[in-house]
Amino acid sequence: MKISKLKLKHQIWLIFFFSIIIFTVMEFYYYYSFSNLTQKRAAHYSNQMIEQTRRKIDSAFSDIRVSTSIAVNSRRVQEFSVVDDDYKRAFNSGPNALDLMEYMRSFNSYVDGIVINDIRGRRLYSLASASGDIFFLNRYDTFIQKYKEDPSLRDKGMFTSILKDDRTGTEQFFYIAPIVEAIGGIYFSQITGYCTVLVNMDKMQGLVENTELTPNSTLYILNNRDEVIASTNSNARGALFREVLSMDKGILLNGVKTTIDGEDILVQVKGLEQADGWRVVSMIPVQELTADMNPIRKVSITVGIGMILSMLIMGSFLMNNLMRPVMGLVLDMKRVGSRDMGFRIKVRSTNEVGMLACDINRVINEREQMARDMINTQARLYESELSQKQAEFAALQSQINPHFLYNTLNCISSIGLEYGSREIAQIASCMSKIFRYSIRNDDLVRIREELDCIQAYMNIIAIRYENKFIIEIDVDEGLLEMQTPKMILQPIVENAVYHGLERMDQGGRLQVTGTIDAHGDVCFQITDTGKGMDPEQLASFQAKLGMASPEPVPDGQQAASIGLSNIHNRLRLLFGDGYGIAIQSQFGHGTTVTVRIPKLLNNRKPSEE
Repeated sequence: MKISKLKLKHQIWLIFFFSIIIFTVMEFYYYYSFSNLTQKRAAHYSNQMIEQTRRKIDSAFSDIRVSTSIAVNSRRVQEFSVVDDDYKRAFNSGPNALDLMEYMRSFNSYVDGIVINDIRGRRLYSLASASGDIFFLNRYDTFIQKYKEDPSLRDKGMFTSILKDDRTGTEQFFYIAPIVEAIGGIYFSQITGYCTVLVNMDKMQGLVENTELTPNSTLYILNNRDEVIASTNSNARGALFREVLSMDKGILLNGVKTTIDGEDILVQVKGLEQADGWRVVSMIPVQELTADMNPIRKVSITVGIGMILSMLIMGSFLMNNLMRPVMGLVLDMKRVGSRDMGFRIKVRSTNEVGMLACDINRVINEREQMARDMINTQARLYESELSQKQAEFAALQSQINPHFLYNTLNCISSIGLEYGSREIAQIASCMSKIFRYSIRNDDLVRIREELDCIQAYMNIIAIRYENKFIIEIDVDEGLLEMQTPKMILQPIVENAVYHGLERMDQGGRLQVTGTIDAHGDVCFQITDTGKGMDPEQLASFQAKLGMASPEPVPDGQQAASIGLSNIHNRLRLLFGDGYGIAIQSQFGHGTTVTVRIPKLLNNRKPSEE
């Protein structure tokens, strides 16, 4: 259904309804955009904090890797791992290696203990606390053995998973690196031992706890088995987060919102560069990220509700104070449109609608008065015009026959005086045909009959002027059964003879043609080679033919002007201004008169293409 077909009040309510919807959508869009922006900014801040923690952990792990690499590549340590002489081990290479280990442990606070084992099971260690006792447990030997058997250990050291001490309940993880002999002995380029570093868990925990995000946020360091190495939540140590961490790493890197224990949590993960598979994970409650926008949210909701209520009140006010008078005006206009004469619109208010009602009542009064005046005027004009056209038509027809009769009788008289032969009988016969044709009651006749009348007249002219003129009739056969107004061609032929050819010293030519022109109308041309007309006469003649209605003929006006004007005006009265006579003439070369009428069939109506 098109909106334009609804009533105006429904359209206005629809506009208010859509305005409220659009405003509500914009309000929600604003709220969620602001909320998302706040979350992004908070996530960006937490991302920076996590990145700082990741760099600290990577730096600590890098120090452990570098210190261990220095130790395993040290000549003292390598000699300790390959020498067979117990004396040298006890008093030379052993103390030297131990000094290096002590220096390494004292230099790196993240190292809690160092143990060097050769492939024969001999051991050298430097411990910072009682936690180093774990090196002497059978469980440690079993735990560390699987890393020693890992082929990839030769290429680089690795951080282990968590080993729990059953006696004390503590948890530890290590960094292990192989000792590859490089001093040129019989064990050259072979693994001769291992250096295991006990990482200080308290230091790792300190790195995490010093990172401040939100009050209830949690930060974790996870190893490659998703075990918690350190966390701001002590209860989470050792727990696994496989469900969360199984998500796509690219999504976790930029932060993803998930639900944990019925609470929306923003989870971010960053991998450690110095430990393969190790990650720093942050979990921040979304509610805490947007807590600072709660006042703005309340203000936004309050303003939105207030504006919606204001729009509803304004819509009701508009409908009651504007639409009700307008709808009354519409109903009254329907009665006016149904031509309830005498009914006037009720003025329901004094505002613009009331002024409009008053103006409409004034227009209705003027319209009714104008209609009455117009009807009376049109009746009088119709009667006057009808009488005038009837008089003009009768006058135009009556002016033709007397003029022709006068000329013809003069012709008969001249021949009778000069001759006394049978030509008079022939002329009288032709005259009888012409007069019998002219007094017929039919207004429209066949073109064939009109041409027969012209032929009878031309027979008289041929006798009168002893065949001085060449007369030709060339009309298309298809036109002969069509219709034409009676006596429109004969007066034109007569004018061509008496005002054109008669004044020529030698014989001339008169040609009558009839065709269908490009517009589908019947076109006759009467062409003579007489003396023609000068430009002033031609202009006067054409101006008279261009007049909208016939005028009285002044004394002394040429007969040619009378006859042609009568025919022209007669055709215009019958068929309209597009039809009638046109004249072209050149002094000394003759005149061409063109008669244009519509194509009329025997039913006396213009035919269609």
